[in-house]
Amino acid sequence: MCSVECEVSNVMLPGTVRLKFKPYGTSALGAPLLYFPCKGKCRLLVMAGIHGEEPETTFLLSRALRAFDDNLESTAFVLCANPDGVALGTRGNANGVDLNRNFPTENWSADPVRSRSILEAERDMELSTGSAPASEPEVDAIIKLIEQLRPQAVVALHSPIGCIDAPQETALVKELQAVFDVPYVKDIGYKTPGSFGTWCKERHLECVTVELPRLAPELLYERYGKGLTEFLELSHLSRP
Repeated sequence: MCSVECEVSNVMLPGTVRLKFKPYGTSALGAPLLYFPCKGKCRLLVMAGIHGEEPETTFLLSRALRAFDDNLESTAFVLCANPDGVALGTRGNANGVDLNRNFPTENWSADPVRSRSILEAERDMELSTGSAPASEPEVDAIIKLIEQLRPQAVVALHSPIGCIDAPQETALVKELQAVFDVPYVKDIGYKTPGSFGTWCKERHLECVTVELPRLAPELLYERYGKGLTEFLELSHLSRP
């Protein structure tokens, strides 16, 4: 399944992802929301690009997926959960909503949220959390996709804090620590009302958030590409 020619080295890397994909919805601007289904029962879903200002998550996952000739047996992928935000260069979607604060959780709040334009800055950007929980088409679509796939766990790729955030240090967390060599934290250190992680927790679905460190996309691939590819290749073997 994993082509030798695609190893992280000086040899040729395919210019496109060769896995088959399907639409699971449309964005606020009408862009297709795509996912790469697995061939069997879904045990793991990997999702990138829910924040448009974190395109390196999509870049790294895309590079890893190019190592495969066919869809994986039990791991599915969302390469970019917020295509409008990536296209516009904004953290939120085209409606100015932070999708990671729009999930229907017990702690969802209508109050705007603030984020940092750079990691060291004060929280100098304000975004909406939506007119209601799951008001945004991207969030509604990802909820329906997860309800359809019923994965045992989800990995959400973010940046640029450089840590692995999860309520418990599970076997999956330890596997990802081996790939990314960043510290595990039980809590990110600030409130996240309406977040995807909270939504998963309330549904007893394991969610591990990987916060990539602050590196250029090429350096992220150089450092983590091979390890991430190997993790994905073996993920269906290491889960019950």
